[in-house]
Amino acid sequence: MNEQILVPEQLQGSEMDVRGETRVSDIGQATVFYQLVKLRLFEVNSWDRICGTSATTFQLTLADGSPSFRLEVGNLIRIDIPGPGTSAGDGYDWVRIEQVEKNAENELEEWTGFTVRPCPNPFHPELGVAHFFSDTATSTFIVGRSGQTVWAEMHGRNEVPNGNTEKIFDGLRNAMVGWTAKVGLSYPQWKLLVDGLVKKDD
Repeated sequence: MNEQILVPEQLQGSEMDVRGETRVSDIGQATVFYQLVKLRLFEVNSWDRICGTSATTFQLTLADGSPSFRLEVGNLIRIDIPGPGTSAGDGYDWVRIEQVEKNAENELEEWTGFTVRPCPNPFHPELGVAHFFSDTATSTFIVGRSGQTVWAEMHGRNEVPNGNTEKIFDGLRNAMVGWTAKVGLSYPQWKLLVDGLVKKDD
């Protein structure tokens, strides 16, 4: 698939692939529905509502950490997951949007997506990467339409726990959260998201 240009090669650590899809009755309806799904993808601040749970929340920010509604390269996403966060992240995990891509829309196929990578907390960049994974890891979120099927995917690559921290507690926390993600305990969170993105409103 051409959209795989967004997904880095898997070289180390763990990986994850999650998919949800909905098939509609004709291409016209699928095209309209895809536009809605694309809007949902870029409304990162509403992902908890799309997931149907506020256990994990997401906030788009500018590069300086101030709140934003724009998903564009260089902006950040502040993530609040259940349990204690790190002091480096002020209690949050942080990722930077490093790539946004889409294909030429046509009757047969269309897609769009973006890739993020763990990064420092913009308020304390000297403390290094503020995320339970190191900056080798990426997460790629893609939505698309193939004929009458509208789909959403999440791809995690090169997921290595972040042990390069100044605080012992931060290192232990990252190892614990990274291990739970590695054994698949983060899968339900991303499955809720991809299914929510392609959910047909009643």
